[in-house]
Amino acid sequence: MQERLTTLAELQAAQKRIGRIAVRTPLVPFPAPGVPGALWLKDEGAQPIGSFKLRGAANKIFSLAPELRRRGVITYSSGNHAQGVAYAARAAAARAVIVMPSNAPAIKRAATLALGAEIVTVGASSSERRARAEALAQEHGFVMIPPYDDADIIAGQGTCGLEILEQLPDVDLVLVPVSGGGLLSGIVAAIKHQRPEVSVLGVEPELAGDARESFLLGSLRSWPPELTTRTIADGLRTESLGERNWAHIHAFADSIVAVSEEEIRAAVRVLHACCPARPGSGERGLVAEPSGAVAAAALLFHATEVLPYRKAVAVLSGRNVDPRLFAELLARTCA
Repeated sequence: MQERLTTLAELQAAQKRIGRIAVRTPLVPFPAPGVPGALWLKDEGAQPIGSFKLRGAANKIFSLAPELRRRGVITYSSGNHAQGVAYAARAAAARAVIVMPSNAPAIKRAATLALGAEIVTVGASSSERRARAEALAQEHGFVMIPPYDDADIIAGQGTCGLEILEQLPDVDLVLVPVSGGGLLSGIVAAIKHQRPEVSVLGVEPELAGDARESFLLGSLRSWPPELTTRTIADGLRTESLGERNWAHIHAFADSIVAVSEEEIRAAVRVLHACCPARPGSGERGLVAEPSGAVAAAALLFHATEVLPYRKAVAVLSGRNVDPRLFAELLARTCA
């Protein structure tokens, strides 16, 4: 069965729905050394939870009827979607249960607990946490808030794309991190519905390259967890694109770029060195988690795959990195 694609009207409705909770994030100039064209970062780390995931979670939860909210909500996530659901559920006065993997970063686990959610821990694979969440939903009557394969989630994430066009109408290239595909499918729909000539590229780690393989072969592919869990980009370890997300990516996206682990690490360092810190953060430079830095890595190290462009936006999808890992990344020199 062919999946229905998100409409512009649905994206615009989501933008209105989440306006009271999600931030309109800034476009930050990105003075990357030796890179052609004018570059900006769409800084989703400026969201209250430090990542774009609040957009989709808020749109899904605020779309629920009151009687469904009273049942409580559940999801499965390695961290950023967990925080998005917890934050939006708290605003909606709904109980939130999150199934998280045993290898989830401690900073993301602690932030989820601090927002009032209950955590259930399972193994490292995304399929295992999904199965556990579905079982708990059936047992207790919780409403599932999927991390990416859902029409309301896609529309919520796509509000980021609406903002990019509003903030930089003459953009001609947008690069977006991709894992399950919620952010990419939403942004590419938002942009292509209005400006089909703008190139929109997904970016993922080489070590979790199922989306690129799917794009090149023209059909949905999955990778086993023993492969995808190798990447430092913990938010991009999903084993497969969602079916709805793949439908959008297959219909609209121009390409998928894969970046190496060292390129991801180097991009984290460049973003910190070249971009100013977020106002009021007390930091010395812009902080990005590895998953959030992959789109910048494509601009920095894969010029032949992303050219030509005059004005490019790389979506920085999150800043929730473990402080010790971040210090280690900054201490290393580029290979």
